[in-house]
Amino acid sequence: MNIEQIYTGCLAQGAYYIESDGEVAIIDPLREVTPYLKRAKNDKAKIKYIFETHFHADFVSGHVTLSKETGAPIIFGPTANPSFDAIIAKDGQEFKLGKITFKVLHTPGHTMESSTYLLKDEEGKDHAIFSGDTLFLGDVGRPDLAQKAADMTQEQLAGTLFDSLRTKIMPLSDDVIVYPAHGAGSACGKNMMKETVDTLGNQKKMNYALRADMTKEEFVKEVTDGLLPPPKYFPLNVKMNKEGYEDIEMVLDRGTRGLSPEEFELIANESEALVLDVRHQDEFVKGHIPRSIFIGLNGDFAPWVGALIADTKQPLLLVIPEGMEEEAVTRLSRVGFDASIGYLKGGIEAWKAAGKEIDEITSISAEEAKKMLDSADIKVFDVRKKGEFKSEHVLDAESTPLSELNKHLAEYPEKEDFLVHCAGGYRSVIASSILKSRGIHNLIDVKGGFGALKKEGVRTTDYVCPSTF
Repeated sequence: MNIEQIYTGCLAQGAYYIESDGEVAIIDPLREVTPYLKRAKNDKAKIKYIFETHFHADFVSGHVTLSKETGAPIIFGPTANPSFDAIIAKDGQEFKLGKITFKVLHTPGHTMESSTYLLKDEEGKDHAIFSGDTLFLGDVGRPDLAQKAADMTQEQLAGTLFDSLRTKIMPLSDDVIVYPAHGAGSACGKNMMKETVDTLGNQKKMNYALRADMTKEEFVKEVTDGLLPPPKYFPLNVKMNKEGYEDIEMVLDRGTRGLSPEEFELIANESEALVLDVRHQDEFVKGHIPRSIFIGLNGDFAPWVGALIADTKQPLLLVIPEGMEEEAVTRLSRVGFDASIGYLKGGIEAWKAAGKEIDEITSISAEEAKKMLDSADIKVFDVRKKGEFKSEHVLDAESTPLSELNKHLAEYPEKEDFLVHCAGGYRSVIASSILKSRGIHNLIDVKGGFGALKKEGVRTTDYVCPSTF
């Protein structure tokens, strides 16, 4: 038996490749399925099953394409209702894979079809659970993503999740290994550990949601407390995962079409396409196409695209570092953004050489920012998350989180210069690009963000540990 966790940091997502005696199961595959096909070929093994723990909201799974390529059936837990052929397993149903067995544990709560797959070894001993978004390390799945479909409140779903954990998962042996679908950084939970594998016994000791003496009322209150609104693209990803989607090869063919500066400009002017620049933030601030939006590949690219652009059908024109075209389009497709219609061939240098207009962002060091703060009355806007701001922030700064930026546009000065910063410099450039696209140009980005400002001795509030919130 071989178990491999295939972890994608940008999405904080874990897919799984399990092989036994020449047969393979894939759990929660990513959109691009070639790596699984190559791995199985190298192992001289056959992909027999594709297990889906639930209808994912934060990414588009590769289940449809993988099933088409291999003939392997897609397996969902009870109550799932996909538009394509799939095995809708019963609670307790077992599937043989080589010398091992998978048992379906229906664990509703995150969503009503959510299921955990219990792996039994050759001797029939419980070995591991693939818990999807039911149980994370340090947390459990948020219970507010399936309200419309399930016609239930988040409190009712949380109560259902409480029952699932205590009747299906917590009775399992402490030495059972937990393989979750997500880790720290995913929007599917709120308090996940950075580790991606653990034992159930350790989770029983330290996961707040698995306290043995916890009442259902306490569980519901703690699990639903402090939930941020889910990103707007989540329902669109659920729809694709339930109904199917275009083959990724077609998406790649369309999105990796090189366009001359003249073609690029013509399409941008005559269509509703959004120009998305995915280079490094340091390159973007020095020169970019006017009104383009920056979201760099070097950061949490796909989640920010989903959160800020939201509409997965939005046509996109891309500015991409040379050689990264396929990666950019692939990473967009992972969150359902299949409408890329081409990229600027030759990049920003070709745009400049063609005599096209260029815009820039004023960006200064933390040292320069401190001098400005010491000598003048200049406003500071912090685009980090609310929790980061609450923990510690520049004295008198205003909180305008990037994910909610459009709600705060009226708060920015119309004429006076102001400073914008995040934690390290990535999110503030995203924010700056959005502000400029809205006609707000009197901003000054702070390189290195809050970390650099604090190091320079800029006055801040007293630090408060986030765990006390």
